[in-house]
Amino acid sequence: MRAAAFAFAFLVPVAAHAAPLQYLSGAGTKAAPVVWLTWGVLLISVVVTVVIAALLVGAIWHRPGLRMAVGERSTLAKDEGGQNWLWIGVGISALVLLITTIWTVKVLADIQAPAVRPAATIEVTGRQWWWQLRYLADDAAPGFMTANEIHIPTGAPVRLTLIGGDVIHSFWVPQLAGKMDAIPGQTNRTWIEADRPGVYTGQCTEYCGVQHARMLLRVIAQSPADFRAWRARQMMPASSHGAQVFLDKCGRCHAVRGTEAAGTLGPDLSHLMQRDTIASAALPNDVPTLARWIADPQGAKPGNLMPAVPLTDRERADLLAYLETLR
Repeated sequence: MRAAAFAFAFLVPVAAHAAPLQYLSGAGTKAAPVVWLTWGVLLISVVVTVVIAALLVGAIWHRPGLRMAVGERSTLAKDEGGQNWLWIGVGISALVLLITTIWTVKVLADIQAPAVRPAATIEVTGRQWWWQLRYLADDAAPGFMTANEIHIPTGAPVRLTLIGGDVIHSFWVPQLAGKMDAIPGQTNRTWIEADRPGVYTGQCTEYCGVQHARMLLRVIAQSPADFRAWRARQMMPASSHGAQVFLDKCGRCHAVRGTEAAGTLGPDLSHLMQRDTIASAALPNDVPTLARWIADPQGAKPGNLMPAVPLTDRERADLLAYLETLR
């Protein structure tokens, strides 16, 4: 029994930490208070459940009413001791609920806004089924567009402006912040912060269509120096080698900075090969996967809005070669 208890106590935290959407540990000043609240409410709920189960088992075990003779009147209603215990139980329950409510309200107030000025502001637009990201211009750098992978500096808050591009979506990166809806015609604001470098997985949590379950995103937290270097690379124009096929076949829907391709219907593909994933983090970003996606986007992710573009073998090879240069 002790061995089983030890294994449970050891393996559950390890398994939770390895889960891509685990919410039982936080990685920033916004997430930490929520994690403590989550654990506190969880433990309180467990204690309440155990107490209620014990009382229920005790009541079933004693069954005083079943031992009464036929016609004998019960004296339970006159049991003043039982009434006293009832009021004690009500008082304890009310106190526990009051403490939980006050704790919850305080945590929500504390994380309403960051304590310092955000290091960056990102406009996040949820689309079927990917995330459009626009880094707004500030004193440090001009703005630019990207998709699906959010880069942030560690140790500093980042403000997010959430917009629904077509239907209602919901932004959630559990280790960094709670859920916030992205609603068409409405702008919602939240913020995230990571206290250590790493990759934090997020997910749309509002059903938004057939590929809702595969509308993931990744937040990549980097040291401030690495983030500045990444942002500077994003501002460089993409290579123009082999751009004509892309411009003719893809430029109406996709954009690549430094070229005439300026489409807005699909993700901005500038520096595409700096991303680890495509299709809203559903697929790895490598040449075989890109080839499969270009040849049959509906087979790779059914229901997405990209049509199968007719290409000759030569055009497909030139297009793949060009995409590989977008670094």
